[in-house]
Amino acid sequence: MEIIVAIITSIWTIIEDSAVFILFGFALAGVIKVYLPLDAVKKSLGGRNFASVTKAALVGVPLPLCSCSVIPAAVALRKEGASKGATSAFLISTPESGADSISISYAMLDPLMTIFRPIAAFLTAFFAGLLETLFGKDDPLVNLEEADTGSECCSSGCSKDVPESHGAISRLKEIFHFSFIELMDDLATWILFGLTFAGVIMALVPEEFFTEYFNDSYIAMPAMLLLGVPIYICATSSTPMAAAMIMKGLSPGAALVFLLAGPATNISTIMILRNFMGTRSMWIYLFSIAFCSIALGITLDLLYISLAINPSATMGKVAEILPEPVETTAALVFSALAAKSILKQYQGALIGGASSLWKTVSGKQQASTAD
Repeated sequence: MEIIVAIITSIWTIIEDSAVFILFGFALAGVIKVYLPLDAVKKSLGGRNFASVTKAALVGVPLPLCSCSVIPAAVALRKEGASKGATSAFLISTPESGADSISISYAMLDPLMTIFRPIAAFLTAFFAGLLETLFGKDDPLVNLEEADTGSECCSSGCSKDVPESHGAISRLKEIFHFSFIELMDDLATWILFGLTFAGVIMALVPEEFFTEYFNDSYIAMPAMLLLGVPIYICATSSTPMAAAMIMKGLSPGAALVFLLAGPATNISTIMILRNFMGTRSMWIYLFSIAFCSIALGITLDLLYISLAINPSATMGKVAEILPEPVETTAALVFSALAAKSILKQYQGALIGGASSLWKTVSGKQQASTAD
């Protein structure tokens, strides 16, 4: 019981520290979605040159799309004539960063990582797009229709026929609907998973655990890469996990490897990428993420050393400037919105399960009465 109480207490503390920034990030994501629609992005990425790669990498950094929802968006870009280099850059920078993840990074990490993380996402995306442009085969679209499946995307990433809205009130409604309904529906489960994972680490993992067992970069960074590549984890939900591991002794550079590799890759994304971009492009994509995440992770660790910053002492300190009533209110609001989204997603399964249980119990009672 003491362990359960400790875990719940840690989770709630982390939610209080981050809720204001999560809500702000979601609202900012809504503003970006409304004022920078995908159609505008399509028009700017039609070129087959380094400029289109740069624009794709830059545009992807603030966009609030996770690794599952970025696939249909990338397919749409390819259909509109974007080069494979630009498409690869967009596929990497978009899930690795976003307005929501930048905001929660500021709360749970520290200013240096908050600044370095989107820069790292841009550099990784640009490097991948550059390699694709130089060495990839810009062949016709491969199995594009198979990749463009609605089942693989989240609601915020799928193209929707949203009626054009005019006026401040309509825009505010659209921003609110996307931020706290659509995006919350997409990410609530994963954010709570990340917060819970972080709470478990904070409550159960001994102090300096990662310092003792993952002290060497040549062990820690490949380990974080192997952890991040196959699993699905969005940029926002990976942040509290990374923060908790740093607090327990993991180097910021190794945590950055996880923050870059996790959101940009998972088994589903890799398979879809192979189908609509080709095998060579898939390997260029994976190599770029592996090489850049480790190289940038080493660079980040060197920055902390050169600036004489103790990462364990700076993680999450920004959130402490907020008054406690503000933190508690934001935590309650976020918890209510997240609970509503999760219940909405699973209410069908819950109702179905309850109905099956009732039928089973009723059947047994009737059989017992008949006997």
